[in-house]
Amino acid sequence: EPAGMDYFCEQVQQKDVGRRMQVGQELLEYLGDRARSPDLEQDQQRLDKVIDELTAWVNSSNFKVALLGLDVLGAFVDRLSGRFKPYIGTVLLPLIDRMGDAKDQVREQAQNLILKLMCEAAPPMYIWERLAVGFKHKNYRSREGVCLCLVATLNIYGAQPLILSKLVPHLCIAFGDSNSQVRDAAILAIVEVYRHVGEKVRIDLAKRGIPPGR
Repeated sequence: EPAGMDYFCEQVQQKDVGRRMQVGQELLEYLGDRARSPDLEQDQQRLDKVIDELTAWVNSSNFKVALLGLDVLGAFVDRLSGRFKPYIGTVLLPLIDRMGDAKDQVREQAQNLILKLMCEAAPPMYIWERLAVGFKHKNYRSREGVCLCLVATLNIYGAQPLILSKLVPHLCIAFGDSNSQVRDAAILAIVEVYRHVGEKVRIDLAKRGIPPGR
């Protein structure tokens, strides 16, 4: 009998790394084949449980498990598109954490999944209203990652879908960050904002007491 959601609901709870790697691949194949997965959304609680467990994978200290968790969640976003929206709050915090990962590949995957959420699950500003907490993250790499994610968002979507007046104050605070990489990323982001909205942003920065030299 081919594996269905009941099977995956049980198996994603496994803690063994080898088992997780196997189940993750099976789940990717299951999600990739609509004919094989008609029961995906039959039971809401079961779906909630699977996505909760995969969010824990993303938090795993084993980077292979974390990457696979990111992949599988991405496959869920592809399948559910707008119906993934209720899970955004659950998955964003681990994604912000992972944007601060020591491994480039994990940081990149986490950012890609955030951008995929904006593309398929909810409007960019809906995501940014929940992502902005990352500007205050205790890990400097996460703070840097959120600034870089804003640059990527502007590159893809432009300024139109964003309420930049809600995001620029965070960048202003990041200019004074204790970490030079965060300061650089914040400047990069504000340059990107300037590219899209022009002089308005310079006036805004002056109002916020940023010295003209800066």
